Amino acid sequence: MIQARAQVTVRYAETDMMGIVYHAHYLPWFEVSRTTLFKQIGIPYRQLEAEGYHLPVLEISARYLRPAVYDDQLEVVATVAEKPTVRVRVSYEVLRGGEVLATGSSMHAFVDRQGRPTRPPAWVIERIDAAFGS
Repeated sequence: MIQARAQVTVRYAETDMMGIVYHAHYLPWFEVSRTTLFKQIGIPYRQLEAEGYHLPVLEISARYLRPAVYDDQLEVVATVAEKPTVRVRVSYEVLRGGEVLATGSSMHAFVDRQGRPTRPPAWVIERIDAAFGS
């Protein structure tokens, strides 16, 4: 299992007329924690894209348990529980202090420039193996 934590401060523009974070704003926060996770294990998205690889979203879900509001200091945790191959499943938790506000998951696939599924390059596999201790 690999995990990363990203800090997010709720901006006023992310809230609705009730002063609660609009549901769609959680998805970019998921992305922040996911890209942080990959960067921490030595796989920056910028390098993947420069080499012609992409990780499009195949599916995504979110479950909202408690509202986040303007100026909340949040921690968004991304977890990859199983070593990925062509597909990568990431789970998320959005926390305020120790309180879970939302959970979610996303599935991604490595694709080439033409959008065809492909195995990640050797250097990515090496870094994933190292992160999972195998």
